[in-house]
Amino acid sequence: MTSEEMITRAREVFDIEIEGLRRTRDSLGESFTQAVELMLSCVRAEGIIVVTGVGKNLAIAEKMSAIFASTGTRSICLNPVQAMHGDLGMVAPRDVLIALSFSGESEEILRLIPAIRRHGLKIIALTGKKASSLATMADIHVEIPCGKEACPFGMAPTNSTTATMALGDALAMVMLDAMKFDVSSYAMNHPAGAIGRALVLKATDIMRKGANLASIPPATSVMNALLAMTEAKAGSAVVVDDDGKLLGIFTDGDFRRMMAKSAPGCGEELLSSAVGEHMTKSPLFVRDDVLAAELLKVFERRRIDDLPVCNSEGRVVGLVDINDLPKMKVL
Repeated sequence: MTSEEMITRAREVFDIEIEGLRRTRDSLGESFTQAVELMLSCVRAEGIIVVTGVGKNLAIAEKMSAIFASTGTRSICLNPVQAMHGDLGMVAPRDVLIALSFSGESEEILRLIPAIRRHGLKIIALTGKKASSLATMADIHVEIPCGKEACPFGMAPTNSTTATMALGDALAMVMLDAMKFDVSSYAMNHPAGAIGRALVLKATDIMRKGANLASIPPATSVMNALLAMTEAKAGSAVVVDDDGKLLGIFTDGDFRRMMAKSAPGCGEELLSSAVGEHMTKSPLFVRDDVLAAELLKVFERRRIDDLPVCNSEGRVVGLVDINDLPKMKVL
């Protein structure tokens, strides 16, 4: 098999799965909204969304349940085999079961449904066939009409598992919006790792301040501005008025550009000139209560390295240097 043939085949798989996602997206309708409404009623009753599947769908059930749980919908994943040997004790009548089976004929799932019924749970089935046994046994059936598998034998779950996973993501995100689950709530569920820190830490926790902040008036010479930056071990200095309010920022990049544009022999004159003549005026800044996650977005969008931090009165209280973010483990 040549390299060109490999790439061609790989692209065919992408095309099949992209088309499967389109077909599934376009099929969404009343059954999807009914599923969301049932899930919402379950959550309001302090119930749990129980997700189950077998084989590849068990892995998807685990991922789906994890996404639900992290975005405000309490959820567990139930192994159908273990459920029949005692794990059914984890469920209660106020809970809702989401059963995954593309064929709708998975033996382990079909054996589980009567037992789930006896526990009083409502059932949402996600299958690829309307007339399947699981679809007819469920209270709500959401079809996944994704089309053929990418596997040439039509056997290995490929297109169907991708579409099922996307449908689970859609349910989770619609639930998130419906419950008005906000970023502070998300942070409570993610206290560890870079995600947690970015959602908990604020600009005041990350910014340079005190001796590590080069803060100068606009009349300061360029030479003294550079000395202030060197003393603070910083790549920039914030320029402030007598009240400490932000006027501009002067960076080492500004200095290099200034010197590059100067005529030969004018270096000494430029070094003695006021930094206010060369600073970036009215620079972008953030408030001191902004989350680190928002800071990251600003740095990514604006392609800058230094970001002044101001309080509600517009006074500079610090500076965030992008090089400090990895040290704070928020990158």
